[in-house]
Amino acid sequence: MVSGRAMNSAFARSTRLLMLALILSMSAARPAFAQDSSEDAGPSVLRDSETELLFKDVSRPLILAAKLDPNSVNVVLLNDPEINAFVATGQTVYIQSGLIQAADDVNELQGVIAHELGHVAGGHSIRLQEGAKEATGITLATMVLGALAIAAGAGDAAMGIMMAGQQAAIGKFLAFTRTQEASADAFAVKTLHTAGISGKGMLDFFGKLQNQEYRLAIYSKDSYDRTHPLSSERIQALEQGFRNDPAWARPVDPALEARFERVKAKLYGFVDPKQAVIKYPESDQSIPVHYARAYAYHMGGYPDKANAEADALLARDPHDPFFLELKGQILLEGGKPREAIAPLREAVQRSGKMPLIAAMLGHALVATEDPKNYAEAKAVLKEAVNRDNEDPFAWYQLGIIYDQEGDSGRAALATAERSNLQNNPKLAYASAQIAMKGIPAGSPDYLRAQDIAMVSRAELAKKDKRYRDQRDLTQ
Repeated sequence: MVSGRAMNSAFARSTRLLMLALILSMSAARPAFAQDSSEDAGPSVLRDSETELLFKDVSRPLILAAKLDPNSVNVVLLNDPEINAFVATGQTVYIQSGLIQAADDVNELQGVIAHELGHVAGGHSIRLQEGAKEATGITLATMVLGALAIAAGAGDAAMGIMMAGQQAAIGKFLAFTRTQEASADAFAVKTLHTAGISGKGMLDFFGKLQNQEYRLAIYSKDSYDRTHPLSSERIQALEQGFRNDPAWARPVDPALEARFERVKAKLYGFVDPKQAVIKYPESDQSIPVHYARAYAYHMGGYPDKANAEADALLARDPHDPFFLELKGQILLEGGKPREAIAPLREAVQRSGKMPLIAAMLGHALVATEDPKNYAEAKAVLKEAVNRDNEDPFAWYQLGIIYDQEGDSGRAALATAERSNLQNNPKLAYASAQIAMKGIPAGSPDYLRAQDIAMVSRAELAKKDKRYRDQRDLTQ
């Protein structure tokens, strides 16, 4: 016989476990076109100047058509082989590397971005909490019924009630997300129409997802138990609207398509070198193929072959800033920083001083370990972080310069900036505290260190609270 206290304890524990199961069920699945992401974990961000410039130019007409601010919406690349894109809290669209590799042309990418902008414009990442709250309410209600059943001595019935309630709550939440997906699809139709861009790419991409569903043996006749409608349902709902649009037969922009093929190829070489050399054979002498092989050989540890491919690209266009950047990167990471300086200097100038390229030049100058290069490195790196404050590697290199100069306060501030970007509030807080002791009070750098200390302290408190909540939930 189980005592009342033990029964209540068992019920409390089952309640917490079921609540945890509900939370996990909401966050576990992230199929194509999912709409949220954890801020604390996940795939790493891939940063590349050429890719970011392409994303900006591809998305700008769509952002304007969606009546959003191009200066506030960002499109970010993640290193994840899954064919996926999603929107996190705020106005950032995340595109995973697997999606770029799967897309056949730039129009398919534009269709994906148009859909995700529907989530941004609809505030879906915020409203998602409403659906979760409603689902949680159903779960709590069934917990109460389960408690009454336990009190009446019907333990098996109580567990059945609670499990049924959990299933109902999850179903309610999934229906909520499917409504959001359908809304984002409809928004994409209007956005592409306003921008004068064909919806063919979006339909073609859904066709790929449909084929993937078949390969994965997803034979459901409906989408009841899915976060998204089935691709066949989405195609059917969108096809007529797209085909009747004047932009349907409009061809892909050839300039954007050429840039997309370059970005896709270099990404392939970077994330999957072994497959890249198969997919892009040496018999093909086109620019994207040279690009893919250059990165594949560089990542695979074949510097001579990588240099040969970079030289082949520069023979086509000796002043292309991104070819120059590639050449400098191969030399720098191959242990030849002095040789890397000249191509990187030209790449910085011809790219309009793009911060990521400037940071690489700063790295090359620092890596020479020649004090004569430090003044230029400092100037280059300070301008880079002023134009792009979100590059932790640039802050790392700038910290080296400050340390060489004996400026321990600003060296600590650079570490605080880098740690803040890398989501390391403990080190960011400690470094900011050190910085404030070595920087004149009231100066801009002192105030910046103070801001980082405050933000980091708040983040540490949040993490501590989350840890306590998770511990209580599982006990």
